[in-house]
Amino acid sequence: MPIYPDLDQRVVALTGGANGIGAATVRAFHAQGATVCYCDVDVMAGAGLADELGRRAQFARVDLRREAQVKRWIQAIARRHGRLDVLVNNAACDPRIPLGDCTAAQWDDLFARNLRAMFLTAREAAPHLPDDTGAIINFSSLTFFEGPREMTAYVATKAGALGFTRSLARELGPRGIRVNTVCPGWIMTERQLKMFVSAKVKAMLRREQCIAKLNTPEEVADVVLFLASDASRAMTGQALLVDRGWKHN
Repeated sequence: MPIYPDLDQRVVALTGGANGIGAATVRAFHAQGATVCYCDVDVMAGAGLADELGRRAQFARVDLRREAQVKRWIQAIARRHGRLDVLVNNAACDPRIPLGDCTAAQWDDLFARNLRAMFLTAREAAPHLPDDTGAIINFSSLTFFEGPREMTAYVATKAGALGFTRSLARELGPRGIRVNTVCPGWIMTERQLKMFVSAKVKAMLRREQCIAKLNTPEEVADVVLFLASDASRAMTGQALLVDRGWKHN
């Protein structure tokens, strides 16, 4: 893991931190000396991670579809720590739903989870982020560039994340706050391995990626650390593909 001394003692808010990429990113920030305040709806996994890491890992159950809960969570972080340095919008849901089977309610719920939540957290966090060193890292997906079948709603939310990032980078730029997007490829999380990643999928990835090795949550977390740190101080409004060269933007 790279070492970023400037992340020591910074306060990070991260959504969807109980499992997968989110949990790996919580661990990565914690290892840098940061205090990581993360939310999820998976209370068992979220609380278990906090117990494992100790006092600088602080879990809260937050339903990101509920505006009042988002407000309370961000305000509680700022009040408790007197600061908020980094916001990581990681939480998302990626169902496979054929177009004809996708209801308006499912579409709206996915946009609330994956895109509206980014707006809410960014709006609430922005007043607390410090000028010149504050950072927001949003998550899009390689699926925006790939356009897979039966994921129209999900891919639309991830396209929105890219647009949201570009405009927000302009809006917060005068304060020196950076806003960037991470676009992971197919990452070997427990959920993906259990539900979607077959031997055929692994063979396809090894064939299509420039580098055949499969992608891990920890590798995505390392990119998030870079974007949160002063090492990326000249970067904003950017989308970084973390996919070992599967797609080129």
